[in-house]
Amino acid sequence: MAKLSKAALTILMAFSPLLLAPKTALVLFAIRLHASRLLWLKPINMSPLDRNIVLWSICPISIMPVFGNQNPQPFIFGHIKMQIFDLETQGLRALNETLHAQANTTNQTHWQITNPKGSHAIAVGLDAPIEVTVKGSTGYYCGGMNKQATINIHGSAGPGVAENMMSGMVIIEGDASQYAGATGNGGLLVIKGNASSRCGISMKGIDIVVHGNIGHMSAFMAQSGNLVVLGDAGEALGDSLYEARLFVRGAVKSLGADCIEKEMRAEHIEILRDLLAKSGATCAPEEFRRYGSARQLYNFNIDNASAY
Repeated sequence: MAKLSKAALTILMAFSPLLLAPKTALVLFAIRLHASRLLWLKPINMSPLDRNIVLWSICPISIMPVFGNQNPQPFIFGHIKMQIFDLETQGLRALNETLHAQANTTNQTHWQITNPKGSHAIAVGLDAPIEVTVKGSTGYYCGGMNKQATINIHGSAGPGVAENMMSGMVIIEGDASQYAGATGNGGLLVIKGNASSRCGISMKGIDIVVHGNIGHMSAFMAQSGNLVVLGDAGEALGDSLYEARLFVRGAVKSLGADCIEKEMRAEHIEILRDLLAKSGATCAPEEFRRYGSARQLYNFNIDNASAY
């Protein structure tokens, strides 16, 4: 019988009640003597005094136990190939669940969504530094509540695109329907075509660059952020405006209540230059005019009742 160390004997004594186990009981456990050798206890015969008392011998085990996954997947450094998701066959819920599962450390950073066919709520609520390309036009609220992600729409977008966006970027190659970027808190929304009515309504820090024209009531009650329009603006631009900055290169059909044209200072030129560069626009910032709040409607005044 192999000689046990003091530690091994201590373990064996702890299991001494098992020596009184019934004849049918079979108890196996291992004792590690050193890094490369294990011993296990094996019943060899029955005691002549009491057939319910089992004597044990100690037999060496040559195979070390293996812990953990026996078939681990290799860890991949860097970016892996584009992930393609067919929305028509795999469904919207599965798409958003998959995108929501991506973490800051993911290496699945590039996603392509095919067959969107105007589906609503595509890629909403993302919160990871990934890039999502939608190959086609989308319905309501694409990219809503976005954080960190870059979403490219190779088509046009329905109402509320990038609504309440917090950070990241949404780029639309086509046109955007009404209230694009509504209530956005941060990030950059780029519309390569035109935007419909109420673009940037109640914006709260988002930057919006429209390469084409915008519709009526855009930047209504806009609190902060920048709205840049390379084309023309519709009626009632900046109605009831707070502290958002509006830059328009083309004609403005009319200004809303409490919105006035303001001086374009050096700091505004720099803000505009940076946004034009980020959005891929090539025009000069000096070609724009700036509009902002006259600050007459911050507090109710009976003399301004007709303006409310």
